Amino acid sequence: MAVSSGRPVIGVTSYVEPVVRGDWTDQHSAVLPHGYVEHLERAGALAVVLPPRLDADDDLVSEILSRLDGVVVAGGADVEPTRYAALPHESVQDPRPDRDAFELAVARVTARTGMPLLGICRGMQVMAVAAGGTLEQHLPDRVGHTAHSPSPGVYASHHVTVVEGTRLASVLGTDVLDVPTYHHQSVATHPGYAPAAWHEDGTLEAMEDPGQPFRLGVQWHPEAGDDGRLFDALVDACRNFGQLG
Repeated sequence: MAVSSGRPVIGVTSYVEPVVRGDWTDQHSAVLPHGYVEHLERAGALAVVLPPRLDADDDLVSEILSRLDGVVVAGGADVEPTRYAALPHESVQDPRPDRDAFELAVARVTARTGMPLLGICRGMQVMAVAAGGTLEQHLPDRVGHTAHSPSPGVYASHHVTVVEGTRLASVLGTDVLDVPTYHHQSVATHPGYAPAAWHEDGTLEAMEDPGQPFRLGVQWHPEAGDDGRLFDALVDACRNFGQLG
């Protein structure tokens, strides 16, 4: 792990996408919404963007993570259903095998090492799949509404209720929260994780590993809002993890 002298080094997973920039068109670039970086820096961390790798395995990811104090698995496209032995729903997005390979390895390695991990939206789903869990591929089929993602390309907001006695409750309290949301899938099964927050329609909105100091997934998008408490808590956990090393 990194040597922590006050500012923990936290990696954030990212995409490789074709980007239009000035005179350049469809230039493959490592990209990430800057809100992740802003929140981490505001909380006192040094943020490092981690591009995905199709050839990622646990050994390679262990080498990468050995330079860090913690990691955020960022939001993004749907996990390929074959990763949890399912056939794809018609709504499932095109697979991103490089992100799936890399981030599933990140989830496995951090589960073994105890490195602090925050999974956001897709990141929470990656955590569940890496643990042998499954996903609900299209929420509107069950809940009968689109409140979790009503408009393409626009964050909505909805309420979540945090479970009393959880680590998440110690960070966010138990008052009903209004959170930024953009997802059409959710975690169905989550071996080893305890529910930490719910939507009123029965959708799991957060989960945590009660056996780890900080291993938490949220289905909403805190990087798109003003509430930095999750990032503050992650940075504190990463600082402690770095000092242990």
